[in-house]
Amino acid sequence: MSHAAPVHSLWTLAADPPREIPAPHIEYAQLAPTLIVLGVAVLGILVEAFLPRRARYHAQLLLSVVGLAAAFAAVVALAAGGHAGEKARIAAMGAVAVDGPALFLQGTILLVSLIAVFTFAERRLDPAAHGNRVDSFAAQGSAVPGGEAEQAAVKAGFTTTEVFPLALFAVGGMLVFPAANDLLTLFVALEVFSLPLYVLCALARRQRLLSQESAVKYFLLGAFSSAFLLFGVALLYGYAGTVTYSGIAEVVSGTTRTVDPALASTMGNDALLLIGGALVLMGLLFKVGAVPFHMWTPDVYQGAPTPVTGFMAAATKVAGFGALLRLLYVVLPGMRWDWRPVMWGVAIVTMLLGAIVAVTQTDVKRLLAYSSIAHAGFILAGVIAASPDGVSSVLFYLAAYSFVTLGAFSVVTLVRDAGGEATHLSKWAGLGRRSPLVAAVFAVFLLAFAGIPLTSGFAGKFAVFKAAAQGGAGTLVIVGVLSSAIAAFFYVRVIVLMFFSEPKADGPTVAVPSALTSTAIAVGVAVTVVLGAAPQYFLDLAGQAGTFVR
Repeated sequence: MSHAAPVHSLWTLAADPPREIPAPHIEYAQLAPTLIVLGVAVLGILVEAFLPRRARYHAQLLLSVVGLAAAFAAVVALAAGGHAGEKARIAAMGAVAVDGPALFLQGTILLVSLIAVFTFAERRLDPAAHGNRVDSFAAQGSAVPGGEAEQAAVKAGFTTTEVFPLALFAVGGMLVFPAANDLLTLFVALEVFSLPLYVLCALARRQRLLSQESAVKYFLLGAFSSAFLLFGVALLYGYAGTVTYSGIAEVVSGTTRTVDPALASTMGNDALLLIGGALVLMGLLFKVGAVPFHMWTPDVYQGAPTPVTGFMAAATKVAGFGALLRLLYVVLPGMRWDWRPVMWGVAIVTMLLGAIVAVTQTDVKRLLAYSSIAHAGFILAGVIAASPDGVSSVLFYLAAYSFVTLGAFSVVTLVRDAGGEATHLSKWAGLGRRSPLVAAVFAVFLLAFAGIPLTSGFAGKFAVFKAAAQGGAGTLVIVGVLSSAIAAFFYVRVIVLMFFSEPKADGPTVAVPSALTSTAIAVGVAVTVVLGAAPQYFLDLAGQAGTFVR
């Protein structure tokens, strides 16, 4: 019976008193905005599963609007309760920061998304198919373009109402992204908002092959950028022995107290820090569309359904720059001498390339895509300032820019011919004589993009360039002003085309939208004019929200 002994010892081990696993301490109230949006997105999935087809559209629209409005109310409540200032905390066991920049950016993302949902729900623009009102999205996403299944779905009047929960999941990821306080949370948030966007890009009702091509390009390049980011996270972990932002910052500044013996040999290895930091930066610069990681932008903006393009162009920029600011100001402030020269180069190339290539574009959506690349360069100038003014100017610019972008893409959905949206610039000739109001509104957005005084674009550019100049980046400001001048040329060219060219006899018509798109465009114009004419209150708000919690 000698073999019974090991069994006996196993039994005694198993009978030891159980070790208690401490329950995580989660501050649900401080995470409320994100939790509300993700909860409503899950409800949206259940609506898809259990409601009859004809009731889904109204239920989804109501759910999305109520959910986003409630999340925005939660952000305002947190800010009013002092969480943007003296009560700023790290929540969820160190994973998420609840501070001024996070709340400001989350509020911006939620407002932009709320307006974007209106454009998603628009059903007046396309001619009715077989007696059914249709939106910009494919009748059935899984059907082969032009195949029998698609024709049957169009005939039956199907619509893809899943776009609402998909958009909400994307918004949920975007809310976490600028607030993430460790590198793994950052990566998870990146995936949570990227995957729904890949799907949304493929769902255009017209030109479905172009739409699917854009989604595949976005997916493949996005997967590469995620891989770079993840590899950078691994290297930074090897360098610091932790993935929390404050932990890495401590090792960079040399104030860390505890050293994990397993990591003692690699900790403080500067090669890991430099390469890891560069790879994480690459992942974030891809998301904001900075050169040389910009190649996906024009193709995806052109191929995706226009409401999705507007949503992506506005909200993803806000989330991406929020995460970039937090990374550079909280994790790597000790490496300022290393990252500033690189970001200088990226900003200069981004501004110049965006402005110069935009001049050659003949498609409205591609033109706006290159203009968004140029704007990424302008915002980077504020990031490089590396000062509190830099942070607040970037926050203000993002808020101003996102509404102008959303408004401009909403106008693009209105100009139509027999094949759907008429995005070729030649078809916009004489638009100002056909429908003066639409052309005038689009002209306001273009002037804001160009940074003409009394528009939000001027106030934003002025704030960013001022911060950059005070931060010692005067050369950057000169390049920025030159790029703005080049960019102004092609914005004004479009305005001249609309108002001073003869309309063609077979030119496109301007569809009359429902209240949904009209609201989106009206809000865009209102924000553009208010932030341009009286920006001080909002600049102060961004200034108050400009301190990161360490």
